[in-house]
Amino acid sequence: MVLQSSRFGNVVVVVFLFAQALDGVLTYVGVTTFGMRVEGNPLLGWLMTELGHGVALTTTKAAAVVFGIALHRSAVHRVVAALAAFYLAVAVMPWLGILFFAP
Repeated sequence: MVLQSSRFGNVVVVVFLFAQALDGVLTYVGVTTFGMRVEGNPLLGWLMTELGHGVALTTTKAAAVVFGIALHRSAVHRVVAALAAFYLAVAVMPWLGILFFAP
């Protein structure tokens, strides 16, 4: 049971980290290609305006990674799984749609 839980937790945290990295890269490409108007998160948009795209995205993604790893270390793997699914569904997939299918 411990091995299965550990394996699940490890897979989930890797998916979470991948989702964060992909979201950061796609967000950077999206806002540099189409401008700030495509960023749906007003707080992130403000940070990118104030700090620059790279610094704001690196800072926010680093914070998300730290919190995700803290959750993983606390063995709340279902929460990390839910967050990974959330980021893939509402951040990564929309960016893929914008970047690859926008006119």
